[in-house]
Amino acid sequence: MKNIVLFFLLTSLVIPSIAQQQNTMKDVPYYEMPEYYETYTIGTVMARMLDGLGFRYRWSTEDLKEEDLRYRPSEDARTTIETIDHIYSLSNVIFNTVTGVSTDFTIENTELSFVEKRIKTLHNFKKASDILKGVTDLETLKIKFISKKGASEYPFWNLINGPIEDAIWHSGQLVSFRRSSGNPMNSKVSFLTGKVRN
Repeated sequence: MKNIVLFFLLTSLVIPSIAQQQNTMKDVPYYEMPEYYETYTIGTVMARMLDGLGFRYRWSTEDLKEEDLRYRPSEDARTTIETIDHIYSLSNVIFNTVTGVSTDFTIENTELSFVEKRIKTLHNFKKASDILKGVTDLETLKIKFISKKGASEYPFWNLINGPIEDAIWHSGQLVSFRRSSGNPMNSKVSFLTGKVRN
């Protein structure tokens, strides 16, 4: 009888949690790419780059299992979850840059679950994209870092070839990693059209 009660107790806790997680992901951006912007501007082109990154990241991390997160292609390589941690930190740098905030490496990060990191990363990309759509002068946007060595600053050019391209690079690694761990990405996702085929 105790086993039956324990089973129902655990089931009542786990099933709502899974359902809640699925409902949460419905509101997360980049299931598909947003519609085209009306005009080509500096801001809309940069926003579209971030949208493409967000779309790739969403699908490279969709339905990852615990064994996928622990996968490491070689002894000296990052695991999948360590790569996700790195992309999350890159998304913070991107968002901080477009909002004019310094990224402070002297502050200890709060521990987040995989799902929390994934959602925050996707929202960072989307919020940064929304801001960039209205930007007409990228020269005013600087990457600012605070570390134990002091403060440093770089022009927006470095955000493109640094954190943005790095996050795209690592999102591709996630696709490779999950294929190797036996959980390939959804084949119905089209990166050309930014849609999911039926």
